[in-house]
Amino acid sequence: MKNILMFLVLGMTAFVSKAQDAATDATTLTKIGQQVPAFEFKLKKDKTASINDYKGKIVMLNFFATWCPPCRQEFPRVQKEIWEKYKDNPKFALMAFARQEGWEKVLPFKESNKYTFNILPDESRAIFSLFATQSIPRNVILDEDGKIIYQSIGYSDKDFSELLTLLDSRLKKPLP
Repeated sequence: MKNILMFLVLGMTAFVSKAQDAATDATTLTKIGQQVPAFEFKLKKDKTASINDYKGKIVMLNFFATWCPPCRQEFPRVQKEIWEKYKDNPKFALMAFARQEGWEKVLPFKESNKYTFNILPDESRAIFSLFATQSIPRNVILDEDGKIIYQSIGYSDKDFSELLTLLDSRLKKPLP
């Protein structure tokens, strides 16, 4: 019982804490400037994709859970301030991976909240585990070459503003 209580306290601390510097956080396994780890994922129930398919684009990866309060706070802003702004830009892609949740949770969550960006399952934590050991929400931005150029943990207005500024600077460039 004591171990369960300790686990719950530690888990909740990660969710209510302010966004941390992902560059120095011990739970973060990737570093800025590093090539994105290779992985495949289900884009639809019957369609698999690879992160390498997105080279040439600025890619935003979001790791979340449908039950996570800070994730739920961040998602309306992701929809309005990122997806609705850049969804028609051929140089941008956004994928949100539901950590330890399958299609049976992801699809109703997406529909009930009227989100239109890719919300995908990561049931076994296979993708999340390439980037971190714990703590959500988590955002990772990749440049056109697949290098990590931004990482954040948690949700705060300050971090979200930094994310928006980075996306603006990378996506407002004239298209070739």
